[in-house]
Amino acid sequence: MTDLKVALAIILAATPCSLAAQGKPQKMPAPIVYFDIAGPADAKQAAFYEAVFGWTAGPGGVVSVPVSGPRLSGTLRTDPAQKVIYIGVPDVTATLKDIVAHGGKVVAPRFEVKGVVVLGLFTDPAGNAMGLVELTADGKTKVP
Repeated sequence: MTDLKVALAIILAATPCSLAAQGKPQKMPAPIVYFDIAGPADAKQAAFYEAVFGWTAGPGGVVSVPVSGPRLSGTLRTDPAQKVIYIGVPDVTATLKDIVAHGGKVVAPRFEVKGVVVLGLFTDPAGNAMGLVELTADGKTKVP
């Protein structure tokens, strides 16, 4: 039993939680845990996001959407203040057509940032700025 206690003590001493107990806290990055897309017409907004992206809104406009993986990439940039949510889609051009058909507007048609990403920009019916990122068949970002 003593060997088991020694082994457990060694394992616990090597874990991040024991470092916190020793006065050496491990600072974890804060995750994004929620998003909010505002607009004047909840029903119209809900219909738009369901028709274009398959997001079904429940009571009070609550939606739950899939995420692309365990980490969410983002950018802090020097421009006028703005938040943009980028949504992964298999075909940016086709999705922009759906967006227009359901009351949104194209801000920038499909374009490529060589070696980085394929994207497009739009506003939803309420005027919220959004982006699209083209994904490959296996759900990864398409890199031109």
